[in-house]
Amino acid sequence: MHPFPEPSSNMPSAADPRFPKVCIIGAGASGIAMAKVLSGLGVPFDCIEASDRVGGNWVFKNKNGMSSAYRSLHINTSRDKMAYSDFPMPPHYPDFPHHAQIAQYFESYVDHFGFRDRIMLNTSVVRAEQMADGLWKVDFDTGEIRLYDALVVANGHHWDARMPEPAYPGRFDGKQLHSHNYIDPYDPVSCVGRNVLVVGFGNSALDIACELGRKGVAKNVYLSQRRGYWVIPKYLGGRPLDADSVHPSQDGPAWRRLVPGWLLRRIAEQRISRVAGRPAQFGLPEPDHPLLASHPAISQELYLRLGSGDVKPKPGIRELKGRQVHFTDGTSEDVDVIVWCTGYRISFPFFDPGFLSAPGNEIALWKRIIDPRFSNLFFIGLVQPLCALMPVAEEQAKFVGQYLTGRYQLPPVDVMNAERVEMHERVRNQHAASPRHTIQVDCAAYARDLRRELARGQARAERAGFALCVPARVVRPAARQSVEA
Repeated sequence: MHPFPEPSSNMPSAADPRFPKVCIIGAGASGIAMAKVLSGLGVPFDCIEASDRVGGNWVFKNKNGMSSAYRSLHINTSRDKMAYSDFPMPPHYPDFPHHAQIAQYFESYVDHFGFRDRIMLNTSVVRAEQMADGLWKVDFDTGEIRLYDALVVANGHHWDARMPEPAYPGRFDGKQLHSHNYIDPYDPVSCVGRNVLVVGFGNSALDIACELGRKGVAKNVYLSQRRGYWVIPKYLGGRPLDADSVHPSQDGPAWRRLVPGWLLRRIAEQRISRVAGRPAQFGLPEPDHPLLASHPAISQELYLRLGSGDVKPKPGIRELKGRQVHFTDGTSEDVDVIVWCTGYRISFPFFDPGFLSAPGNEIALWKRIIDPRFSNLFFIGLVQPLCALMPVAEEQAKFVGQYLTGRYQLPPVDVMNAERVEMHERVRNQHAASPRHTIQVDCAAYARDLRRELARGQARAERAGFALCVPARVVRPAARQSVEA
């Protein structure tokens, strides 16, 4: 028996000519969530994917070169909390599936909801430009140009590798690579029997350090971090750590919303410290912030590797000198390979930088979806959630779908501007200063806020007679012919 549900009997609605034609850039986890919503609503769209498969970052060795998946990668949030709300993962999947299983899940999601024919594979968007009349002119690498009434950006933010900025003083004469390019201990650089320095303390850094630290792999593994971070395990009390968390598609029990967030975090911090231990007990710097004030590192194995001497903690780098790395505590080590796990840039290569960009990963969008200057441009999945991305992207897609079909109306632009600035500043104040945290969201609270705003906007739409705020102006297929002419 096939592990996934059979194709849905509720097949996509035929494209409604009243609705705007939409271009979705990317068929990863966020892009296909948007495509599924639009398909069900009868909104005409093209979903543009540079690779030969859907799944984005979860496609191992993705043809488009943008995947950061390494051979041993498993998810860090549990199976049930990662799944879309209306398409559970198969019950035979483990608590924390491998990347190959997640990629198959996305393929089955597309087939189940029946919109594969709207995805243009092996096609890249080389330029997206808003014309004077507000329509979007989209140039493909095939040479074709199409017009769209609306544009959805779902190109992800874990593919444009960021090296340390500014670069460390000195020069390193060994091998070095970014974690984005890491595949396994042999590929693309052999780390076997060598001294390896892993720089960073995100999930990829811990996975790679632990993998290389196992006996018979690297000779020595050093893990360098400039500041202290919390480490949380995947399991607590024999259950996935997020087993009791609320799926973003649900409101959850009322008592959770009544208890102050700081108190919930304090209780979680004490429980994790009591059961799993604190970083300082394993030679790591103590965090200088409360739990969840920065994105925690998730690892069930790190403390074992540190306690076994397989991974050796180091502070920040002071200088690179040939094959030696000098650290801020005055120590130095001979290093053959450096793996830079230093994060990613938010970038939109299809936009003119003068039109829209995110310098320093700073981009203050309203509800993390809309730049108030543009009523027909939307961003899906441009968040750093304290949960899995998929359910959050799904909630965003539902929100945009209601707007594009006239069932929701935006608030005034001045209100949107005030709210986006307030949200951006609140994140700055609540989280550690880092390019990683500029788009941080608390999943359950963020999703509830979207649903509350959706209800308010639906009332506005009803008063306006459910008029389309983004009308269908692209005539198909004549629009394409007129552009080419």
